[in-house]
Amino acid sequence: MNKLYIGNVSEEASAEDLETIFEQWKIPHSGPFLIKTGYAFVDCPDEKVAMKAIDILSGKVELHGKLLEVEHSVPKRQRSCKLQIRNIPPHMQWETLSSSQVLDGLLAQYGAVENCEQVNTDTETAVVNVRYAAKDQARLAMEKLNGFLMENYALKVSYIPDENAAPDAVPLGGRRGFAPRGSSRSGSPGLGARPKLQSDVPLRMLVPTQFVGAIIGKEGATIRNITKQTHSKIDIHRKENAGAAEKPITVHSTPEGCSNACRTIMEIMQKEAVDTKFTEEIPLKILAHNNFVGRLIGKEGRNLKKIEQDTETKITISPLQDLTLYNPERTITVKGSIDACSRAEEEVMKKVRESYENDCAAMNLQSNLIPGLNLNALGLFPGGAPGMPPSMANAPPPGAQAGGYSFGGQQESETVHLFIPALAVGAIIGKQGQHIKQLSRFAGASIKIAPADGADAKQRMVIVAGPPEAQFKAQGRIFGKLKEENFFGPKEEVRLEAHIKVPSFAAGRVIGKGGKTVNELQNLTSAEVVVPREQTPDENDQVVVKITGHFYASQLAQRKIQEILCQVRRQQQPKPSPGAQPPLPRRK
Repeated sequence: MNKLYIGNVSEEASAEDLETIFEQWKIPHSGPFLIKTGYAFVDCPDEKVAMKAIDILSGKVELHGKLLEVEHSVPKRQRSCKLQIRNIPPHMQWETLSSSQVLDGLLAQYGAVENCEQVNTDTETAVVNVRYAAKDQARLAMEKLNGFLMENYALKVSYIPDENAAPDAVPLGGRRGFAPRGSSRSGSPGLGARPKLQSDVPLRMLVPTQFVGAIIGKEGATIRNITKQTHSKIDIHRKENAGAAEKPITVHSTPEGCSNACRTIMEIMQKEAVDTKFTEEIPLKILAHNNFVGRLIGKEGRNLKKIEQDTETKITISPLQDLTLYNPERTITVKGSIDACSRAEEEVMKKVRESYENDCAAMNLQSNLIPGLNLNALGLFPGGAPGMPPSMANAPPPGAQAGGYSFGGQQESETVHLFIPALAVGAIIGKQGQHIKQLSRFAGASIKIAPADGADAKQRMVIVAGPPEAQFKAQGRIFGKLKEENFFGPKEEVRLEAHIKVPSFAAGRVIGKGGKTVNELQNLTSAEVVVPREQTPDENDQVVVKITGHFYASQLAQRKIQEILCQVRRQQQPKPSPGAQPPLPRRK
């Protein structure tokens, strides 16, 4: 957010005039001023400088008799559900802002607020980043809140850009929005048509083995025809599960292409059933990664019920007990007419793709801040998992080690106390303790559930012991399990409290002078980090640091605190005296 839009610019203004104003107010800029009729653009070195320019110049500085309007420049394609609200009354700082019913009520008028957090800035007034559940809610809030007077302070609202938005397509050889001369019209498959993007999540189906031959056709003619008509890439996994009654098919295409291919395959199976006098019903079976199924079902099954009602189908999902670490997919069985099943497939896959995109966005926000983070470690997109794109399933990020990821240096065992809802203990343990044993083996960590503090305890403590990689895997699966089992709402983020014990003499380093370090930790990680001041050290002379946040925020905060502890330990090590000789190597 370091690109600025400067509005209400006089026709007489030049780039030199704007440069003079920026120099006068000591605001650096990293590029030339791009002047248009009535407005201009300029790049700043970073977001902090951009915010300083907005705070100092917008609505306060004149140029040729016109008050300049300075805002973040966000292209339409990058306008997301996230907004930044500035110029909030200065007395509403960290302590009051988090519990401000006035602000919460104001934001909630325009939609469901998923997250609201304050930004640490040099400005006197407060700044918050807000995320709404939908883009239209964010757009409405943007329109209504910009200029809204809050205790005589006019709020300033701007979009936070979605950096993952696809760039606008410009037809080859032509201006934006116009086809080049001689090219075909939009909608035909020529150069002038805007290409549709292939979905990152393919459609995975299960079909009865006896129909595979009909789907392929003589010398592959039928499958080639389906591929050509639907612009798809279709893989029939004939060699998987030799002797099995069903075979998986993977369709790679746009969502529309996947749906067309699915319908064609169902029609071929129906025709083959009639020709071979096969009398049993042939349902549509869709395979989906377990991590997306909880959100497909929705709270109390609402999402699934709505799809059934809208499409006039009956939908069932295979039980969790059928899952293994090597088979993370669940079978979604849809019964109804071919038309009804086709509509249901569109709705089911729409939900699955939304879940995938939300998870990718959440990972991208934090993954670059955790050195060497490998998405495979979480098990959300297991390496080689069917239906997962190679970019997510196989390619480790820079710095990652084969088969895992590195946090740097030797990995020492750590102990973290994670607090979960008491009602979720059964889900974490599993039938006869199978889930917690499987999780422990997968993560390479010791995982134990501490006894309840009392009969009415609302939370239970999970003790996770292991090196950083094991902590990441174990905690990630626990967060994911709570989401899958609907202990949190479909649009509610899983936020848990974690405790780390630190030596009492190191607690001051975590807090920092005047709370500076702990505030920086909170700003960087988006987690709430608290070191209770009035706590007595335990028998090991240790005190507790409390971390509350979503999975990536919590992980990042844990890593940063461990870095501080490493620095403290290094400083505690005795330094060799001057002139001392290093010890001689022992003879073997």
